[in-house]
Amino acid sequence: MVGSADGTRIRAWCNDGTGPPVLLCNGLGTPPEAWPRLLARDSGYRVVSWYHRGLGGSERPADPSRVRVEDHTDDARAVLDAFDLGTATVVGWSLGVNVAFELALENPARVAGVLAVAGVPGGSYSSLFATYGVPRRLRAPAGRLGSRLLPVIGPLLPVLLASMPPWHELLAPAATRGPAREATHPGALTAVVREFARHDWGWYRHLSVALADHAPLDVSRVRCPTTFLAGRFDSLVDVADVRRAAGSVPGARFRELLGTHFLPLQYPDVMVDELRGLAGRGAGPTAPREPRPD
Repeated sequence: MVGSADGTRIRAWCNDGTGPPVLLCNGLGTPPEAWPRLLARDSGYRVVSWYHRGLGGSERPADPSRVRVEDHTDDARAVLDAFDLGTATVVGWSLGVNVAFELALENPARVAGVLAVAGVPGGSYSSLFATYGVPRRLRAPAGRLGSRLLPVIGPLLPVLLASMPPWHELLAPAATRGPAREATHPGALTAVVREFARHDWGWYRHLSVALADHAPLDVSRVRCPTTFLAGRFDSLVDVADVRRAAGSVPGARFRELLGTHFLPLQYPDVMVDELRGLAGRGAGPTAPREPRPD
């Protein structure tokens, strides 16, 4: 357990790997199994991360309001300190993208690079449901309204909705090259769903609604190597918003994949390859590349 700035004790973890350090700012309530390639001890990286406040064995804060993105960022710093890491490449997914950029803006010396996966640096609720044609002005209200259903349908529905494209897209030929890839990792997907089902969904909703209050960040001041990855069929993050954010970071790379919100499960090797690409642009030493079968 690691003590954060406000005294909340959070459960941290490490993949026990060797190589360049990586701080994983995970999706809200998502277990390590969502990153099957990066999680492996032989990934070529030493990955450290934590479970969000009140989830996965981490304590709830004494002050229930201390669940803002800024508080999760305090937790990220505490994890770096606990593992004696002065700097690391930061990988953010979903909520974790908010945390990654807060850290990059507040403590640039500690962030060697940012890999932002299926997320935007603030204003997350305004990016919801774009694939379903919801007008932007209605997205945040729809997200808040939908969050009220989490205690009832939470154990399965958020995962399933986030990992599936619209049905008409699912039947398209392109979808079989994107979302269908998730079926190649059934064990990891099963583990993720099982962990999600164990959450206290009243508390999970409390954490989720706090995310809605995180305003868009001015990321034009970020100077470390940065890559944004977006899923074309992502129902939780507007691809256009990810592209726009990438355009705001000097020299940032943007890549759109034929996938959903669950890109780490669908494209586990791409996650590691993109980390190597960051290193090649100056984000610390490169992890050794393992031979891959033809």
